[in-house]
Amino acid sequence: MTQPSDPQTEQPGQPDPQGPSAGEEPQAAAPSPAGGEASSTGSDSSGDPAAVQAQLAERTADLQRLQAEYLNYKRRVDRDRGLVRDTATATVLSALLPVLDDVDRARAHGELTGGFKAVAESLERTVAGLGLVRFGEPGEPFDPRVHEALMHELSDDVDGPTARTILQPGYRIGERIVRPARVAVAEPATTVAGVTLDEAEAPQGPGPVDDDVAGPDVADDADVAAADAADTGEDAGSRDPSSRR
Repeated sequence: MTQPSDPQTEQPGQPDPQGPSAGEEPQAAAPSPAGGEASSTGSDSSGDPAAVQAQLAERTADLQRLQAEYLNYKRRVDRDRGLVRDTATATVLSALLPVLDDVDRARAHGELTGGFKAVAESLERTVAGLGLVRFGEPGEPFDPRVHEALMHELSDDVDGPTARTILQPGYRIGERIVRPARVAVAEPATTVAGVTLDEAEAPQGPGPVDDDVAGPDVADDADVAAADAADTGEDAGSRDPSSRR
């Protein structure tokens, strides 16, 4: 004889009579005190559009400031790196300038031949590739910013200070002068520092007085001096005993 099933006994596949009904949603676990406080704070900030906009503007300003600082730092590092590179290159090339001067002297005396010529030309190509530029040509106007005057002469063939002879060529790297050109300077012979040679060589002191050329004051002074000399001679004659006899 079959016994009636106990309604309290759970059957497989049957819903729990103590569980939520079909129309109810399961209740979430109670939040912790910290989580509840955080959620309430977030709900407060999210509920105020003005506060959200203020936080967004603040974060945007922070990011822009960090980006500007990074760009300035990168620009400064690149500039310092370029300065260090240019300084090192100028130091090395300055040490090679005496060698280049020897090459120029050997070329001027016709001794730059054979293997020595090939080595010299290779050296000149190498320093030119590093940015070393030679300057200084005879006859160009003298410029104290790029020229160093070692000799001075006067000449009627020039209109102003001119680099007549290049004693040693100058070298530059970009706008940086590694060594100025050492030159002999020629200036016009007609004027020296704004004074003509005739005026510079004119004798100093008073000369003979010409009444036609000198003014009335000068002529009167000369007549007075002559009269004083005559009076002095007369006084000396009056005091001479032989003149009384």
